[in-house]
Order: sequence, then structure tokens, then C-alpha cells
Amino acid sequence: MKVLVPVKRVVDYNVKVRVKSDGSGVDIANVKMSMNPFDEIALEEATRLKEGGKVTEVVAVSVGVTQCQETLRTGMAIGADRGILVETAGDTEPLAVAKIMKALADKEQPQLIILGKQAIDDDSNQTGQMLASLLGWPQATFASKVVLEDGKVTVTREVDGGLETVALTLPAIITTDLRLNEPRYVTLPNIMKAKKKPLETVKPEDLGVDVTPRLKTLKVVEPAKRSAGVMVPDVATLVQKLRTEAKVI
Repeated sequence: MKVLVPVKRVVDYNVKVRVKSDGSGVDIANVKMSMNPFDEIALEEATRLKEGGKVTEVVAVSVGVTQCQETLRTGMAIGADRGILVETAGDTEPLAVAKIMKALADKEQPQLIILGKQAIDDDSNQTGQMLASLLGWPQATFASKVVLEDGKVTVTREVDGGLETVALTLPAIITTDLRLNEPRYVTLPNIMKAKKKPLETVKPEDLGVDVTPRLKTLKVVEPAKRSAGVMVPDVATLVQKLRTEAKVI
């Protein structure tokens, strides 16, 4: 049984992002990049399924610039058996990524595709759902528990009202939430082993996919700075300020 896991190269979550002076986007020059945390959770879950004997092969896939090879090597150090880089010139929109993943799914014939629920750079939360629609596969989003057995996968989902458990027939799509697992620490021996694992590079046109952008970013700005808080002497003054200044009551 084969599992595909898309992984995205993003600005490290510990880095405070800076907006370019012209407002065209985020400045990533000399900024630490790493694997999207939700994708790391997805890859960890696929690796655990392989270690549990439920899966025979885990394939990590990344869409982006040449430097995404580093992200794939990290993925292979976590546990992926091989990597596929679909090399593009710049950022790729969620729909284009979904089309690329569909083309790879048609080629690789996986039984399961596990994705992070969203990327921390654009927070789109779209690729998994779009991919499920393109493939016509059942999907379970926001997974906090995954059980694979008897040709089906049972997923516990985090929803607004609590938890929901669904059973999917394979092949299927799963997107992971934060509480699904705790990704392992990547050790030096596994990093060295990852360097010897196969990494294939293809272009979107090799897969018959058009990645021409359909969206245009007009402007990127930093969040407005919050004004300093004030102390009030009593409840009456607080209520008065909420009524006249904040206008929330």
C-alpha cells in the first residue's frame, strides 16, 4: 500500500515575517525556511502507518523551487522512502497544486494521500478538498486520529461541536490537524540515510498541468499595531468606555 504526502517549504514558524517595502509580498531573503508544520504531522502519521505494517511505501511530494529538495530530504529523514519534486518558478496556487497531485496520483496509484490541513504561509486550507474533488475520492479533514484496517480508514475529525468519526473506503484523502501526533526529532543518522534515497524532479508540463496563476496579490500589509491598554477606576467607567469608545454595547 502506497501513501503520498505533499510537503511545502515555508518560512519557519519561529521567524517573524517581514513585508516587502513595495507591499508585493513577504520578504524571504536570508530567512530560515522549513517544512510546513501540518505537513510534518501528515508525514509523521504516514511513517507511523508504515512502521505499524499498514503501509509499504511513503512518497513525499513537494511543489516549488529547487530549494524544496531540502524539504524533501527532511521528509525522507523522517521516514519517506523517496521524494518527488515538481519544480516551478515560484509560488503555486492551491488549485494548481491539487491538479499536480491528481496527475501524480494517476501515475503512482496510491491508496491514501495525507496532507496537512493548511500551510502556515497562506492559510488557504483548500488543496486537500480540491484534490478529493478532482479525484472523486472520499475525504476526511481535520483528522485527530487515523486507524487503517480491513481496506478502510477510520478518521476522528475535530469539528466545532467536538469530535466526529467517519469511515472511508480506500483510496481516500486525509488532512491532518495539530493533535493527530507529535512529529519525531530528525536524527543525524536518518539525515545521512535520506541523502541516499531517490529524489525525482519533474516539471508541471511533464504532468500535463498548467500552473499559470489565476489570482493576483494586490497588496500585502502588516497587521495594524494595537493601541496600549488603559486602566479604569471602576466598573461604571469600563461600561461607559465600552459604550462610547469601543461601541460594543
